[in-house]
Amino acid sequence: MLISKFNKKQGFTLIELLIVMAILGMLAAIVGPSLMGKFGQGQRSAAKTQIANIEVALDTYKLDMSKYPDSLEDLAKNSSSNPRWQGPYLKKGLPKDPWGYDYQYRKPGNEGRIYDLYSFGPDGQEGGEGDNADIVHWKSDSK
Repeated sequence: MLISKFNKKQGFTLIELLIVMAILGMLAAIVGPSLMGKFGQGQRSAAKTQIANIEVALDTYKLDMSKYPDSLEDLAKNSSSNPRWQGPYLKKGLPKDPWGYDYQYRKPGNEGRIYDLYSFGPDGQEGGEGDNADIVHWKSDSK
């Protein structure tokens, strides 16, 4: 009787596969939350950078037109046909915030400020706390 060396079964057993899957699941549970926190911080940082870029465009618009625009759309296109308009002030158009929402602009701003410029943050709604808090920038009268 010949015994073939191919009679040995090769591969993993179900138990071995389940153990490996359990170890991978535990690693994901440990590492996942810290990675997601870093991702959220990156989005907030990107929103602050975009707001700073929009603020530069607003200030440049004011230098040319002697006033701040009535809406952010005025930074991308000349709706007034004013010959002093030297735009577009945002070359790539109005950006969306990192969560896909429009940036908010209010002129005049609250509490007597010249304007308020903000993102609603990840929840897309005004207000919020912690990671869902709005990212706000405003310009006050410098007198």
